[in-house]
Amino acid sequence: MSRVNILYVITKLELGGAQAQLLSLIRRLDKERYAPFILTARTGVLLADALSIKGITLKESRYLERAINPLKDLLAAIEIYRFIRKHNIDIVHTHSSKAGILGRWAARLSKVKLILHSVHGWSFNDYQPFFLRRIYIWLERITAHFTHKLIVVSGFDLQKGLESRIGNESQYVLIRYGINYAEFEADKNTDNARKELGITPGDFVVAMVSCFKPQKSPQDFIKLAFLVNQNLAGVKFILVGDGGLREKINKLIFKFNLQKQVILTGWRRDIPRILRATDVFVLTSLWEGLPISALEAMASSRPVIATDTGGIREVIIGGETGFLVRPQDVQGMAEKLLMLLREEKLRKTIGQNARRALNSDFRIENMVSRTEGVYQGLIESRGLKYAS
Repeated sequence: MSRVNILYVITKLELGGAQAQLLSLIRRLDKERYAPFILTARTGVLLADALSIKGITLKESRYLERAINPLKDLLAAIEIYRFIRKHNIDIVHTHSSKAGILGRWAARLSKVKLILHSVHGWSFNDYQPFFLRRIYIWLERITAHFTHKLIVVSGFDLQKGLESRIGNESQYVLIRYGINYAEFEADKNTDNARKELGITPGDFVVAMVSCFKPQKSPQDFIKLAFLVNQNLAGVKFILVGDGGLREKINKLIFKFNLQKQVILTGWRRDIPRILRATDVFVLTSLWEGLPISALEAMASSRPVIATDTGGIREVIIGGETGFLVRPQDVQGMAEKLLMLLREEKLRKTIGQNARRALNSDFRIENMVSRTEGVYQGLIESRGLKYAS
């Protein structure tokens, strides 16, 4: 019997949790049963990684982009529709908000047999204007009518979807982000990474990994560095990432005279190595689904201080595996951080607890097998005949 042709649609293959998880899934997908295709924007740091995956067919879209553009969005939907028809796609599995709407409508119009969407945090949040938020919720509602399964990475997003009347409970499947634990062993040497970043042996290191966009509130990370350095000398703050807020971040660094305390690394491909060189990981987001960077820090046996957004409270237990503070509570975050930096035993205990708290649900093998199980369950329930 023939293989199942699966098209994955994602807005852009940048360095992010959704993108990393998608590529991890495709690398490990059973290629004897499934033939994977990707359609995404023509720019993205991870494009080369996607092209390196054996057996994949990748389409770089001329029109798909994150910003709302009615003409380009229409052309992107038409492009996806034509691609589906040309390659006889059996399953469309969308990721990210823009691609999730356009990809599923294109799949519906082309009469694809099975349509799935992975929610990596909903497209709507409490920081949006009311009218815009209602439009996004409405779009998610009507698109859910012809979506066979909605995969969420946190119980928070599952509940948020149901409260917003997006789909029904039977459509939802909770599949946690998968971490490759072997990459995040905490006992490997960190001297080279610290030396490369200009960190002396006596320095404390606090890190955050994020895109420089309003959702992540990276300016709060700089304010945190200012407050902590007023109270404790020898603390370096590493901000890994890049994006549209870089100029504002640089201005804030100069305003607070933190040029020697804050290190902007840009995007890095060696996150496990960076995390091993840190003492504490922080995340200043205003809203989230379930941040994979926090999970990776926990897998590295590093205590996490994060804002209480999305599904993070499902893995961070205050005082045991890390600490949670309210969004934009920089003072509260500084207090928790100073406590951890000053108390080595507590810092190490919480870091060890954090790694142990990530049970098998968060292993990459589980993520892949459960996703394939969803595909196979849908195929069997609809009596479709493919390779088995």
